[in-house]
Amino acid sequence: MPKSSTRSPRIEDLVLRDLAVPQDGPPEAGDHREGELYSATSLDGLDLGGISFSECLFEGISLNETQLRGARFRECRFTELFAPVFAAARSSWRNVRLEGTRWGSAELYDSTLESVRISGGKLDFLNLRSSTLTDVDISDCIIGDLDLTDAKGVRVALRNCRINTLTLTGSRLRDVDLRTTEFRALNGPDGLGGVTIDSYQLGLLAPILAENLGLRVEG
Repeated sequence: MPKSSTRSPRIEDLVLRDLAVPQDGPPEAGDHREGELYSATSLDGLDLGGISFSECLFEGISLNETQLRGARFRECRFTELFAPVFAAARSSWRNVRLEGTRWGSAELYDSTLESVRISGGKLDFLNLRSSTLTDVDISDCIIGDLDLTDAKGVRVALRNCRINTLTLTGSRLRDVDLRTTEFRALNGPDGLGGVTIDSYQLGLLAPILAENLGLRVEG
């Protein structure tokens, strides 16, 4: 098999050491938190707008309806993150791991993701409208709706995922690999430029592409 010319995401190493359990109460909006461990903790409903987390580990944490608008995450790992409503518009994520995530509606529009790996999660609706994704790897996830309307993406891979509806309207993509991912419906085929698919996926997309181009297939 010839080597693919599609560039893979470049994911930085992440090592967390000498973490401490917070002793000064729950975090608050605008805080800067560094080197902390949050385990089996509920931060549901808190206003954490503009907060910054650096070199933190979150294990079994609940962030349902927590306000994380404008939050910044640097060198953080989340395991078993639970949030039926995840409100993190205009947030920033750099060198972050999300493992076993369970999101209902995840509002991440106008956000920036760089060197981010999401693995083994179930996400009902992931809203990344107008976001910028650089070196993002999403694997082994079940996603209801993935909305990349007007998003920019470079070196993004979705591996072994199942997506019900993928929306690419107005997206600007380069080196985005969908070859091992299943999706049932596609909105915005104009955004497929810069995407790599396999021959089987091309067959499934043929009716959508024909309709978009005004082609009639007879006989």
